[in-house]
Amino acid sequence: MKATNTKDTAKKATATASKGKTVKAKSSAAEGLRDLFVDSLKDIYWAEKALTKALPKMAKNATSENLITAINEHLAVTEEQVSRLEQVFEIIGEKAAAKKCDAMEGLIKEGESIMEETQEGPVRDAGIIAASQKIEHYEIATYGTLAAFATTLGEEQAAALLQQTLEEEKEADTILTEAAYNTINFDASEEDEE
Repeated sequence: MKATNTKDTAKKATATASKGKTVKAKSSAAEGLRDLFVDSLKDIYWAEKALTKALPKMAKNATSENLITAINEHLAVTEEQVSRLEQVFEIIGEKAAAKKCDAMEGLIKEGESIMEETQEGPVRDAGIIAASQKIEHYEIATYGTLAAFATTLGEEQAAALLQQTLEEEKEADTILTEAAYNTINFDASEEDEE
């Protein structure tokens, strides 16, 4: 009897999945990998520029000197990454143009909400780290994909620049993790005990 139930469940799941709507592509939709690559570059270009405006707000709301330093250092790195993206556009023969990144906009808004919903001090610092790491993980996924696209398209010089940025994002994530586990999370935990 169990085998029949499992088969019935699988059939129902397949039938339900096949009833889903197919997404209709916009008239400006990417037709090939190169189009998708360029579109994704525009997206992360917008994201990095938005981040250069969000990071100073995070630094201003942080209280841990280590965290403030990490954020300010990453701001300088992010500004270099914006320039590096402009180099990538130039290498592939495209004009550097930004396209609104809904994901980054949402992540930045979430970070702002965390700051509004926490008291100044270690708890807010822990929240800023959490929000920052979500941003870093998004950037790691994006730059990994972009580097792979560039390699597939034979854009080795662009791939090398994107890989360099990927490594910087991974390093930023590690620095944030160390800040959280070295003091900030423990200081925030002590706030709960008071």
